[in-house]
Amino acid sequence: MIRAAALAFLLAGTAFSAQAQDLLIRGGPIYTGVEANPTAETVQVRGGRIAYVGPAAGAPDATGLEVVDLKGSAMFPGFTDGHAHLDGIGWRELTLNLEGSSSVADAMAKLAAWAQAHPEGQIVGRGWIETHWPEDRFLTAADLDAAAPGRMVLLSRADGHAVVASSAALTAAGIDGSTPAPTGGEILKGPDGRPTGLLVDAAEQLVARLTPQADPEATREAYRAGFRVEAAYGWTGVHFMSAPWKDIPLLEQMARDGEAPLRIYNSVTPDGAAELIAGGPRNVADGRIITRAIKYYADGALGSRGAALFAPYSDRPDTTGLMQITAEEIGPLYQAALRGGIQIATHAIGDRGNASVASWYASALEDVPPSERPNGQDVRWRIEHAQVLRPSDYAYFANLPIIASMQPSHAIGDLHFAPARLGDRRLDGAYAWHSLTDMGVIVVGGSDAPVERGAPLIEFYAAVARRDLQGFQGPDWRPQEAVDRATALKMFTLWPAYASFRETELGTIEVGKRADFTAFDVDLMTAPFADIPNGKATLTVVDGVIVHRAD
Repeated sequence: MIRAAALAFLLAGTAFSAQAQDLLIRGGPIYTGVEANPTAETVQVRGGRIAYVGPAAGAPDATGLEVVDLKGSAMFPGFTDGHAHLDGIGWRELTLNLEGSSSVADAMAKLAAWAQAHPEGQIVGRGWIETHWPEDRFLTAADLDAAAPGRMVLLSRADGHAVVASSAALTAAGIDGSTPAPTGGEILKGPDGRPTGLLVDAAEQLVARLTPQADPEATREAYRAGFRVEAAYGWTGVHFMSAPWKDIPLLEQMARDGEAPLRIYNSVTPDGAAELIAGGPRNVADGRIITRAIKYYADGALGSRGAALFAPYSDRPDTTGLMQITAEEIGPLYQAALRGGIQIATHAIGDRGNASVASWYASALEDVPPSERPNGQDVRWRIEHAQVLRPSDYAYFANLPIIASMQPSHAIGDLHFAPARLGDRRLDGAYAWHSLTDMGVIVVGGSDAPVERGAPLIEFYAAVARRDLQGFQGPDWRPQEAVDRATALKMFTLWPAYASFRETELGTIEVGKRADFTAFDVDLMTAPFADIPNGKATLTVVDGVIVHRAD
C-alpha cells in the first residue's frame, strides 16, 4: 500500500522542465481565474513557472524574456478537456470520418468514396448519428454492403455506444441470428431474426478484434495526431477516459521522447485495474503523463437507448436501457481502489445508472473507512456524464461528495432528441450544471471527443448559452441550467485541475504555478454568446513551452 506522503510526492513532480521557455506575455486581456485579482496586463514565465502576474507598471525586469504579443487575443489559464478519448481523436484523423453526414445516403456516399480510395483492408470509421436524418433510422449491414460490396466495414455511431458492421464483418466475427447478446449489450435483429448489423454497447466487443488498433506503430501515429488536434484547439491537457491499459507504456515513452506536448491524466480501462492498484499511481516526465484512475461503465448512451432509466423510454416503452455492471460485481473493485489510493471514474448517463453508481460509491466509502485509504477522505471520485439525474439524487453529489464530469456540448446536441427519449418531467434533472454548481458540486467540463467535435469554444458556448450552434434552444430545454461565464471558466480550468489532484499547480494564473495558458481570438468573458464558437485558439502554452501558435 502506498503511504499518503509518498503518494503526494509522486504526484507533485518537480519544478524543473528542460524545455521551458522564459516568456513575457502581453498585448491582450488576461483572465487569471483568481477571484481576488481576476485580470492582469502581463505575465512573466521563468523555468516553466509563472514568475509574475499583474500590471505592466512595476513588473520585474524582463531582460532576456521572449516577448509574446497576444495581439488582442484573450488569455486564460490552460484549458483542460475533462473527459475525452485521445486515441479516438487521433483515429478520427486517420480513418473515415462521418461527422456531419446529413442522411443515410450522404454517409454511404462517403463510405463508397473512401472504399474506392482505399481498395485494400478493412474500413473503420466513426461519427454518424441518425437523430436528424430524413430516413430516421440506424445504419444497417445492407447499407454498408451496397456502398462497399464485399468489404469488411465497421462504422461507430458518434457516441461510441453502437457500431454497424457489414455482412463480411459479421461473418468474420461469427455473428448470426443464433448469436446471443452479451450482458449489457444488444444485437439488433430484423423481422426475419437476422442481425441488422447494429451492435449496441457490450455487443461491440464481438467485433473489436477486427479493428486496426492492435498495430503499435499505427497506434503511436494516432496519438501523434490526437496531440496535434488538441493543441491546435487550445487544450493544454486532457483527462483521457478509458485509456487502454496496453497503451500506457507507449504514452509514457512518448512523453520521455518529447512527443507528448500536452498533459494527459489517464483513467484506464478495467483490464489494468489490478496492476494499477498493486503498483500505485504512475507519473512520468515531470507529471506530463499521470495514471491514477480507473474508468468503469454503469450503463450505455441516451441516443442508442442504452442509458439506464427507472421508467421506460418515452419513445420506446419496451425498454429502460442497459446496465453494464451489477452492485455485486463492482463493490469489491471500488473497495480495492479505495485501499490502493486509486481514483474511480464511472460512466453513468441515465437516472437509474447515476443513482446506482452514487449508491455504490456510498457503500464503498462506508465499507472502507478513511483509516484504510491512502488518501483518507480526499478520494475525489467522479461520475462521467451525470447526464440525467433525479433531482433527489443531487444530494449524493453534494454530500459524499462526487465530482460531476459533464460535457456541455451533449446538451446542445441532445436537445433535438432527448425530450422525445425522456419526456418533459425527466428534463428537470437533465444536464443540470447550474443546479449542481449551486449546491457546491465540482462540475468538470469536457467534450467527450470524438463523440463530439472537441473544441473548447463550443463547450464553453454550450455551458453559458445552452443553445445549439444555430441559436436554437426549444421551449422546454430548461434555460435556467446554463451557467455564468466565471463558472464556465472554472469548469475547464480550475475544476479539472482539482479533479486530477493538481489544483495547487494548475487551473489559475498565479505566481508559482505551472505556466499553462490558452489564448483565443474571442474574449469569452465579454463577447456575445453567438461569437464564441466562431473563434479559434491563437496560443497554447504548456510548462512555458509554446505548443501551438496561430499564424
